[in-house]
Amino acid sequence: MKPLSLLVALCCLCNSALAAPASVPASYVLEHTEVRDIRAQALKRDYQLYVALPDSYQQGSKRYPVLFVVDANYGFPIVRNIAQRLNKHAGMEEVVVVGLSYANGDGGVYSRRRDYTPTTPRKHDYRSDMPGRQPAFGEAAAYGKFLSEEVFPFIASHYRVNMLRKVFIGHSYGSLLGLQFLLTAPRTFEHYILGSPSLWYDAGIMFEREQAYAASHKDLPASVFFGIGGLEKLAPGKKRSRAEEDADMLADLREFDAKLKSHKFPNLKTRLRVFEDEDHASVFPFVLTHGLRAYLASSK
Repeated sequence: MKPLSLLVALCCLCNSALAAPASVPASYVLEHTEVRDIRAQALKRDYQLYVALPDSYQQGSKRYPVLFVVDANYGFPIVRNIAQRLNKHAGMEEVVVVGLSYANGDGGVYSRRRDYTPTTPRKHDYRSDMPGRQPAFGEAAAYGKFLSEEVFPFIASHYRVNMLRKVFIGHSYGSLLGLQFLLTAPRTFEHYILGSPSLWYDAGIMFEREQAYAASHKDLPASVFFGIGGLEKLAPGKKRSRAEEDADMLADLREFDAKLKSHKFPNLKTRLRVFEDEDHASVFPFVLTHGLRAYLASSK
């Protein structure tokens, strides 16, 4: 080949190499996990269920305890991995984990604020994270009905789970949803893991709900693990109130737990754990670990 022809050929090869699309890196996938689509018929919204199966799932006919975790975009991989680690290294029994996604097409803040809160706050200046849509609130009862009437039957029919051993896992607004179940239909779950509940919400509406429940019931059959960071308290120099900006979440939770205990409900078991040096953003893995150990059997 003549030198000029060789140079042209080499240039063409270089250009072809530069033009060729680079291979797309593979995504990291959690083993033994699935994504299921589900339509909330009454709510007219679509959601996804993230399901993690234990390592032994394909090896027999056992039915497993099932953990339902809200805020699944954040919580699902944490719950799946910690539950798996506790099984492998602490002998905790295996579980199926079900993550409950935000509504398809909704922003996370918009979806959780609507689905997890019990009321529309009497005073608020919240802004929507969904352009063109006003913020929405107070659909916890309707969302809870969706879980009970649509999600539970779906999971029970598609997976080998023990529906008599359901665990609710929530944090912040997610714990408000857990309290909605606890104070309206406590037997919906056999154990509640509630981290840093937003008890300041709507001027402390859950304190009113707790008082109303106690006035009309002689028992509250439930197992509840409360957890919160030791730093989730009122800043020095501020006066405590039920407003979000002046809330003392640590004091609120201690007060709420004390009120529950004061009624001496015969079948209520609560435990409150404060994790010193942790704040609202960092405490969830600690709450989860100790909350699981408070309910699930371990061999070590």
